[in-house]
Amino acid sequence: MAQPTKKLNINAAPMIKKLEVMVRTRMRSGLLGAYVSVFKGVSGLEFDGYRAYTQDDDASLIDWKASVRSRQTLVKEFVETKELEVFFLIDVSGSMVFGSTQKLKNEYAAELALSLAYVILINGDKVGYALFNDNIVTHKRPAKGTVQFTRLNTELNNASNYGGGYNIERALHFVDSYIQKKGIMLIIISDFIGPKNNWLKQLKLTAQKFDVVAINIRDPRDRELPKDIGQVLVQDPYSKEKLVIDSALISNFYEHYVKKEEKELENLFTKLNIDSLTIPTNKEFIDPIVNLFSKRRAAWK
Repeated sequence: MAQPTKKLNINAAPMIKKLEVMVRTRMRSGLLGAYVSVFKGVSGLEFDGYRAYTQDDDASLIDWKASVRSRQTLVKEFVETKELEVFFLIDVSGSMVFGSTQKLKNEYAAELALSLAYVILINGDKVGYALFNDNIVTHKRPAKGTVQFTRLNTELNNASNYGGGYNIERALHFVDSYIQKKGIMLIIISDFIGPKNNWLKQLKLTAQKFDVVAINIRDPRDRELPKDIGQVLVQDPYSKEKLVIDSALISNFYEHYVKKEEKELENLFTKLNIDSLTIPTNKEFIDPIVNLFSKRRAAWK
């Protein structure tokens, strides 16, 4: 298990630029107006009527039933009803300080969180955050402006914030108590490795209060082991216990177990009406993130 370095390899600028380009492309295509359509969804849009379809509109906005009744092609129009508040709950526990790719999981998660936070903040909405392991490491209430982005960037680049155990139940309880306003969007970024069974009750309560999105960050080695490297020494990220394993003997069982675990987690999120996404650190997150929020918008229409 890799340990925090003095300087983390976090550079969100390229991802921010790509996300901005994608959002602006959607704006030019007439898809409800940039980030509002992609990220706000049910949290910030209200149906405002119909208008005639133009070639610049996205075809997915066509209301076919209304079009048949009126004998012309109509699209739905929406108005922004309120500012969006997003609270990031970011896992900085020991299992996140691991990587077999160019980015450790915590570095990848940081770039993802910073990219989303930047887009939200430059559009005049609020961002808050809490970093957690077995306790809350640091936190800040939702606020607007570039200062808030700088705060989050500073905390995510602070190597001393990383490591330790994992208690997501305590973190969710903190958010429930810390944020009194209902209906905000809560984005949980974690590898979800090591939760105790009693976290499910707290997750259910949290999902009833907030609009929850769960983003599961996984390194390729979290999901499968190479079969041709012989015996390897592995270490529990929390207890620090070590074990020698034969990769050829255990790899198939390990892969089957992880697939089963990820499917159970996905089913749990679905049952609680939580939108979720699993992203490996050897893939860019821009397309999966935008697709997730686009599906949220489509489901709401």
